[in-house]
Amino acid sequence: MSDQRNNSIFKASPKDIFEQLQNGETIMPNDPQFGRLQQETYKTMGLLTQLNNSSDPVEIKDFLNKILDKELEAVTVFPPIYINYGKGVVVGKNVFINFDCTFLSLGGITIDDDVLIGPKVSLITENHPLDPKYRKGLVGKSIHIKRNAWIGANATILPGVVIGENAVVAAGAVVSKNVPDNSIVGGIPAKIIKTI
Repeated sequence: MSDQRNNSIFKASPKDIFEQLQNGETIMPNDPQFGRLQQETYKTMGLLTQLNNSSDPVEIKDFLNKILDKELEAVTVFPPIYINYGKGVVVGKNVFINFDCTFLSLGGITIDDDVLIGPKVSLITENHPLDPKYRKGLVGKSIHIKRNAWIGANATILPGVVIGENAVVAAGAVVSKNVPDNSIVGGIPAKIIKTI
């Protein structure tokens, strides 16, 4: 891709920076809104500090509602949890999130009903351009975990991935491609092991 084309891609946009990231656009550090990313992250970190120091399920849910800016139904979270942009996360009903999970959510994360997320799971929606000239830019690609999926301990789900309904991601897997419904994947990179 020519430098001229790259330069036109990375010009500042009048659209909201969070909307741009959730639309998969590349944001460069010279974008006039770039500082908002850090402001939102630090604001979220303040609430997470309180959430992560609580053992009261009602208080944990209240902090999570504030972080996500939504009222959650029948969601259980075992702290600590780490989220950089709560408004980028949508969580359905009857979801369980185990200890020590990380959600980098500027690209958007959707977790449907009845999902189980094991300990130390990382959901990463953010990436950087491969071209070294633009490496400090930020690109968002959403993650969608469909109904009744189970993400095993220490699995990593990378930007742009959809985990299918009833699918299982084995512990320690690194998932870089979509996972079909009713399938089990494992390994690095994750591959289909079998269907269920």
